[in-house]
Amino acid sequence: MTNHEIVMQGSPSMENALLIDKPITNENYALKTAGFWIRFWAFLLDGFIITAVIGILVNPIFYIMDWSLSETVWYAPISIISAIFYYSYFVLMTKFFGQTLGKMIFGLRVISLKHEKLTWSDVLFRDWIGRIINNIFMPLYILIVILPNNQGLHDYFADTTVVHEKVYIEKNVVQPSLPMKEEKTESVRLEEKPEPEKLEEKNEE
Repeated sequence: MTNHEIVMQGSPSMENALLIDKPITNENYALKTAGFWIRFWAFLLDGFIITAVIGILVNPIFYIMDWSLSETVWYAPISIISAIFYYSYFVLMTKFFGQTLGKMIFGLRVISLKHEKLTWSDVLFRDWIGRIINNIFMPLYILIVILPNNQGLHDYFADTTVVHEKVYIEKNVVQPSLPMKEEKTESVRLEEKPEPEKLEEKNEE
């Protein structure tokens, strides 16, 4: 945050309320983008929620059918079903609510930087393709610290970012000083006053 930015809690007083699921284009205010750590805690909470749902809904079925829950290869039934729950959770929650349960608790929301609302292509690129790549190469999540607007790699693919729902940044926009144009003054020739002698000659005539 620069010296010209002020964090404001709650909605700023403006005639038209700023839409949450729309990029902020107001001259004075912008939604504050979420940094790495708060997104990490929201993601961790989502992971706990997904694990709990799988433990409640899926594991009992495997126990009843006497299927193995200890296989770790990617093509094992438990791995495939867990992956379906995992990616479906992020895709569906982001598309219909703009946020997962973890983001709701921490007051975060996903917005599109090019559309008024998140489209299916935005969500699929972000929470399916982009998230698969991030999960394979976990250190890529650190790009949230580096890329503009605190975008992760999955955000970069979908042209999205994550913002605080009710935290606005007031920007003091300082217009750059325009170069001074050199004003060309045209020299104006003053008419020569007639000398007194010449005036006398004219009078004599």
